[in-house]
Amino acid sequence: MKIYTRTGDDGSTSLFSGERVAKNALRVEAYGTVDELNSQLGLARASAPQALVEEYLVRLQNQLFTAGADLATTADSTRSRIVRIQDKDVAWLEQEIDRMTEPLPPLRSFVLPGGTIPAAHIHVARTICRRAERQAIELSRREAVGAILVYLNRLSDFLFTLARYENFLAGVSEEKWIVAQS
Repeated sequence: MKIYTRTGDDGSTSLFSGERVAKNALRVEAYGTVDELNSQLGLARASAPQALVEEYLVRLQNQLFTAGADLATTADSTRSRIVRIQDKDVAWLEQEIDRMTEPLPPLRSFVLPGGTIPAAHIHVARTICRRAERQAIELSRREAVGAILVYLNRLSDFLFTLARYENFLAGVSEEKWIVAQS
């Protein structure tokens, strides 16, 4: 099978519903950013995170394929094989945020993104997630998007916590934000 089809040479692409849209359509931007987020998590995995963090990253990458498929399918699509992000996915994120937060030192100030290389990659992923969320919010003003908004919002919280957890497991202290004095 060839990787190229030439069907997108006119600047259009197909959604999972079969509908053709411009490659710069808001829906395509949103699922493209989710794809970028997934690639960033792959980079975090390639940077040798702690074993438990690796397990979380694998699960997230699989969830993000579901999120991308969800965003690549209009709400009114009748295609039955499309799996969508659900409330249970959000509940898992919340449960694991609580689990990871338990051993962490309480936050008393903002922390600078960084620490271990995997944690720094996860912080970048968090910012990509926020961009995907902003794009999905804009899309939701025009079309129904389901649970994806809540999922992306909670996922960015999860990624922040996961970066902190990676640093904690690696024994690396977080660097606190120091307000510059003039």
